[in-house]
Amino acid sequence: MGRLLTLAVFLTALALPAAAQEEIVADLSQRQVPITADFDGSELILYGAVKRETPISITEPLSVIITVAGPSKPVTVRRKEKVAGIWINTDAVEIDSAPSFYAIATSRPLNQILSDTEDLRYKISIPRAIRSVGAPQTVMDSHAFTDALMRIKAANGSYQARPSTVAFFDQTLFKTAVTLPANLTEGTYKVTLYLTRDRQVVTSYTTNLAVQKVGLERFLYRLAHDRPLVYGLLSIFIAIAAGWGASAIFRYFKG
Repeated sequence: MGRLLTLAVFLTALALPAAAQEEIVADLSQRQVPITADFDGSELILYGAVKRETPISITEPLSVIITVAGPSKPVTVRRKEKVAGIWINTDAVEIDSAPSFYAIATSRPLNQILSDTEDLRYKISIPRAIRSVGAPQTVMDSHAFTDALMRIKAANGSYQARPSTVAFFDQTLFKTAVTLPANLTEGTYKVTLYLTRDRQVVTSYTTNLAVQKVGLERFLYRLAHDRPLVYGLLSIFIAIAAGWGASAIFRYFKG
């Protein structure tokens, strides 16, 4: 009976996955980004270390990839063409899910530290983070709409590709900074850190960053979404009061 029990324990141990040789220990410079009326952007610092149970491999060095993804939502991209001298919307493609903000920082160029298969599996690069299943049959070049979305988002700072910006010291300590633009969308942002070796993901670590309006901005935002009728009536009242006040001041100085 004892030998059978020992054999069962041994077979069970073989069936269990091996413990990770490296793990990520990381943190953020801030866990919450408050959006106020004068918010003009912020800088998020990410830092951490590699916790390992084996000596550092010299022949197969590690690399670090860090992504910051904002809330995802469907996006409709339209194409304008000049018809009879007038610019009008001709074709439109609805992208199923696209992050409102996405930044990717790496310790080395991405194509050197991540294979296409792993990118497809983990959806790390900007094109993979965007999910577009299908497009109308009348649109033959649907990929051009995704490219246009990435180009527009990159121009306003919402999509950032930052290769070789993660400082990785002695294959143990790492640090980078991500610029958060002023046009952030409120919600929970997902921060993911990956360790790669030989272009394969070894392990990953995920944490959250809260981005939310505070003060009067938050009150008005919640009022507009939770009680739109009250918000509309309040807006009309403020507009009438402002117009009457301006008229009264004008009559006072005129008279």
